[in-house]
Amino acid sequence: MKILTVADYVEPLLYDRFDAARFQGIDLVLACGDLPPEYLSFLAANFKVSVFYIRGNHDIRHDTKPPTGCTDLHGKLVEHQGLKLLGLGGSRWYNGGPNQYTEKQMRQIILRLSPKLWWRKGADIIITHAPPRNIHDAEDLCHRGFRSFNRLIERATPAYFIHGHIHTAFKDPAERITLVNQTKVINSYGYFIFEIDHRQIKK
Repeated sequence: MKILTVADYVEPLLYDRFDAARFQGIDLVLACGDLPPEYLSFLAANFKVSVFYIRGNHDIRHDTKPPTGCTDLHGKLVEHQGLKLLGLGGSRWYNGGPNQYTEKQMRQIILRLSPKLWWRKGADIIITHAPPRNIHDAEDLCHRGFRSFNRLIERATPAYFIHGHIHTAFKDPAERITLVNQTKVINSYGYFIFEIDHRQIKK
């Protein structure tokens, strides 16, 4: 399965300069936050595949104008074409705005998912807005990662943990990826494309 992930930045090649031939074979789109609903609707309409998204700390219009043809994955564990997908939106609390969570609040959201995670034997792909603590994050309060995400990686053992929120210009796609045990933690700023095969899917 060929998967397109997007976060934080409206990529012209995927919007006003969209060229379908450049992005052939995309089977699924995963959006990791801070993206306007119009952009997500455009991706759903043009790729004609399922689009799952979570909200970032700057996504303030999704309640009144939700993206068309897209599914909000926050706080959910769902199965899609044999893949177990889990989503957790928002950033660390820093000024009381929308989609901000304390460490305790995020831990409680994950705790509510624990029975499903146990029953379904973890997740294959986890998408978040913020990164795990001390992996791709920063030290200012807004951009610190969640420690509860580190524990989630240990317990859910996903093949991929994909986040946004940290704006970095990558010269080499490999710079986006940090391996944590068997999990590839990926900063999806802008966009990233990868493939997952059946051997990475838990039964």
